[in-house]
Amino acid sequence: RADSAGLRRSANLLRAFRVEQTDPARFYGLLARDSVRMVGEQGSLAGRTVLDVGAGPVQFAAAFAAAGARYVALDADPAELRTRPAIAARGERLPLADRSVDVCFSSNVVEHVPAPWRFADELVRVTRSGGLVVLAYTNWLSPWGGHETSPWHYLGGYPAAERYGRRYGHPPKNRYGAGLYPVSVAAGLRWATGRPDAELVDARPRYLPAYARGLLRVPALREVATWNLWLVLRRR
Repeated sequence: RADSAGLRRSANLLRAFRVEQTDPARFYGLLARDSVRMVGEQGSLAGRTVLDVGAGPVQFAAAFAAAGARYVALDADPAELRTRPAIAARGERLPLADRSVDVCFSSNVVEHVPAPWRFADELVRVTRSGGLVVLAYTNWLSPWGGHETSPWHYLGGYPAAERYGRRYGHPPKNRYGAGLYPVSVAAGLRWATGRPDAELVDARPRYLPAYARGLLRVPALREVATWNLWLVLRRR
């Protein structure tokens, strides 16, 4: 049954999430395959150029290639670019022409840039008419919103970072206000539904079963229960 399959998928993703630090290949391999499957719900990826903005784990390159896509990685940090072809650049200023890629994909990057919707606007700009913009991010009020400082981020981003530093003797990798910023589900939905040049074709909690889309209609609940927002827009 579709509902039981959806629950199994969610359980597998959440179990893998627990080993992100100790077994990243397992976690990112599963996440990459699942992400490519979700993108593929909108049509075949065979022969299509996919720009991964904020690329990191090599497993995404392998998963998109297995689907027949031409994969291009882009990241602001050249050290994070482990596949070819690759571009070192910031997502807020993509060095690509308008309407130049078929799919612009970004996974778990928005919460790490200080101008998230300028970043998102760039994804739309470089996507061809009929192409897809796929944007997924961890919203701040989700249980993992503070990343490694969770769940103390509910008491504030700066206090959570200070507590982490006292406990571990070094600051968190994702420092609030310097590499981690609060982004809401509401803001993402406003951005996605307010663009005249793109149509929102899917919005859901990324790690939950597809029928959990209804959570996004409940303003307060969605900010906590979504965990990670998945948005797909089709460029007009």
